[in-house]
Order: sequence, then C-alpha cells, then structure tokens
Amino acid sequence: MERANIVLLDKAHVWHPYTAMEAYIAGTNPLVIDRAEGCYLFDVDGKRYLDANGSWWVSTLGHRHPRLLRALTEQAGKLPHVSLAGITHEPAVALATELAAIAPGSDRPELPLAERLTRVFYSDNGSTAVEVAIKMVAQYWAQNGRPRRTRFITLSGAFHGETIGSTSVGGVPLFREVFGPLLFDVVHVPSPAEEGGWERAFNEVQAALREHPEEIAGVIVEPVIQGASGMQMYSPDFLRAVREATRAVDTFLIADEVFTGLGRTGARFAVDLAGVVPDVLCLAKALSGGLMPFAATLASERIFSGFLGASSRALYYGHSYCGNPLGAAVAREVLAVYRTEDILGQVARKAPLVKAAFERMASSIPGLVRPRAVGMVGAVDLGGGGYLASSGWRVYEAAKRRGLYLRPLGDTVYIAPALNIPDSVLEELLSGVEDSLREVAGS
Repeated sequence: MERANIVLLDKAHVWHPYTAMEAYIAGTNPLVIDRAEGCYLFDVDGKRYLDANGSWWVSTLGHRHPRLLRALTEQAGKLPHVSLAGITHEPAVALATELAAIAPGSDRPELPLAERLTRVFYSDNGSTAVEVAIKMVAQYWAQNGRPRRTRFITLSGAFHGETIGSTSVGGVPLFREVFGPLLFDVVHVPSPAEEGGWERAFNEVQAALREHPEEIAGVIVEPVIQGASGMQMYSPDFLRAVREATRAVDTFLIADEVFTGLGRTGARFAVDLAGVVPDVLCLAKALSGGLMPFAATLASERIFSGFLGASSRALYYGHSYCGNPLGAAVAREVLAVYRTEDILGQVARKAPLVKAAFERMASSIPGLVRPRAVGMVGAVDLGGGGYLASSGWRVYEAAKRRGLYLRPLGDTVYIAPALNIPDSVLEELLSGVEDSLREVAGS
C-alpha cells in the first residue's frame, strides 16, 4: 500500500497503545516502518531512524540478529507450536535448564536448595510473567498454612504490567486509578528513588512488614530502575535491606526484571548488583530477542514444593502459547549470543560513555535536571510535569528530524538502545539526543 493509504486505514481501524487517539487521528503524522536492521528502523520511504529504545526495550541484540533469525527458522521447520500442558518438548526443557543455571544465586554453592531458583513457568509477556508470580505466591500461602497472607507491598511509581493483578501492584496513578474498583488492596510505600532516598522507603517497607507480618504475601520491586515511571533509579542497598527484612518475617521477595533483566543494568540481572536472590524472578522483553512474545517466571524450589501433593494443590494457570517452541528456541539463542558475543562485557565498556554524556548534557543545557544512568540506560528530565507533560514530545519531534526514534516518558527523555550497539552508532545516538535537547531548550 502507499504510505497515505496505510495512515488512512490505520486511523480508521487501529487502536494504538498508550496513545490519546483523538489527538492522534486529528494531528499525528506517524512513522510508517517497513523494515529493521541492527539498531535502525526504515520507513516506507526508505528513511532511516536509529532506534533509541530497542522498540519498547525488547530488541537488546538489535533487530534481525542473524543467529536469532536462524534459530527461529530452524525451529519453525520442525515444530512451530505444541501445548505445554502435560507434554513437553526439547526447546522448553533446554531453556529452563539454562535459565536455572544462570539465575541469581546459581553460583553460590552454599545456598540451600529451597532458596534456589530452580523452577521455570512460561507465559507470553511481562504482564503475565508478573501475574503468575502473584498467583504463585498467593496460592502458596493459601495452601501452606498462612491463608491470611494476601497483600503485597509495592513501590510508588511501580509498573508491573497491564493485567488486573499486575495493575493492582502497580504504583503509577495514571495507569491504575480508573480501574480502582477492580484492583485488590496493596500496601504502597515511597519509591527509593524519591526524596528521602532508599532509607526512607526501606523504613516504610520494614514498618509494614512488622505491623502486618501475617498479611503480607510478598514484596514486589523493579530492581534498581523503575522504567515506566520515568527511569527512576535507586541504590542496590535498598534491595539488600528489603531482602533481609523479608527473611526476618519469612515472606517472599518478587523481582520484576522484565525491563532490567539480561544485562540492561550491566549485570546479568539487576538483583546481582545487590548480591541478593529473590524468591521469584520475572523475565520477558530481552529474553524474547524482539522476535516472539515470550516470558518466564522463575520460582524457588520452596515455592514449587508448596504445590505438590493432591491435584487440588496444582497451579491452575496457563496460556495457549506458554513455553511455545519458537519462543523457547529463540530465547536459547539469545542466551547463547550473550555468552559468545560478550554482551555483558560490551555493556561494561559502554555504560560510562552513556553516564558521562547525560551528565554533560545536564550541565551544559539550560532546563535539564536529574541526569542519571545505570548500565545502558541514560535519562534526564525537562522539568517536573510527569507522564502527561509535552516537553519530551517536543524533543521527540526534534530527534525524529535527525533520524532518531526517541520515545519519551512525559518530560523524561531517555535512551535504552540495543546492548550490542556499535560504538560509532552509540556516539551518533548520544550526539543526536544532545542536539535535540539543545534545540528544544533554546526554542
């Protein structure tokens, strides 16, 4: 189709995510992407755009990595799909074995078996990875002697997904208020990235645990970086303190690493920066390689053991495509690429460049505040307008004119590119972001 016809039909039929559709239909001239390669997107007119956020954080190895495409093609020629309910297949088994082998704590021989992340439950995306974690934990307590444990502690500004359970443990008011009557009760505490620091946040977590020890099913966190609330970053010390506090009352810690997992922060998992082992670990995005919807929830042997026995104790949860052979085969190759192409080493080398660039921008461009960076994530704010602010979108337009796809979070401008982005392309990206910020600041 011609570009004009694509846009016409798009506005007639497609309901876009996180988009005010009236304004979109009336005034947006959208990018119409035709293909992708490496760190770049190409529109139907052949114009190239550097993908600054890895297409919503999934393409950590770039687009169309040849090894991932080969794994997908080979698996499609053999077994595209089969249910994982009561049967099994090699890709799902091999991937679960590999995930258990690299999970937090897997390199600590002194760790008791009950605390090891030995069990892998598959689903489709980050929201469902968290949803199953919530159900695992709640059902564990219900059938293992502590049925009053039904509440979760979660952070202000948290984002854990779109399903009702995941929305319930979220902390971004804009994303949850309209669904208030449908959500279950949680204990919200301040974000460790807010004023007062991680100590204030931890004190409130600890107070809630001490006040309601028989009600708290678990504490759920996005380790080190709270992505959707504006790339809010905090000290790993908070995670260490929370881990000890949950142990003290014998409740669970859930780490939502849908965004941070597999190298984003410079460590394989963000919890590794704190040296802690959660009871549940949620993975998606990077695990998919940007090719197939795919997610995994890793649980401790203790939690898994709590579902053994009578058939009524089973976890009655699942999706038609959970553990699908295509996604599992791609995810295995993702892990292989991380090993053989030294992705974590690449992040360690490039992360200081990102940090220095955002600090330089904030110090030299009027109006920029709170420069911050962890691993391959860099961010800066243009004021304090929050998610609905328009300042970031002015930067988006300036960046688009320079061949960058730079989707903001309100007044937060950030980058989260492919982890294997070539040095020259990273330099192009950082330079383009700086030029775009200068243009908007000077207008």
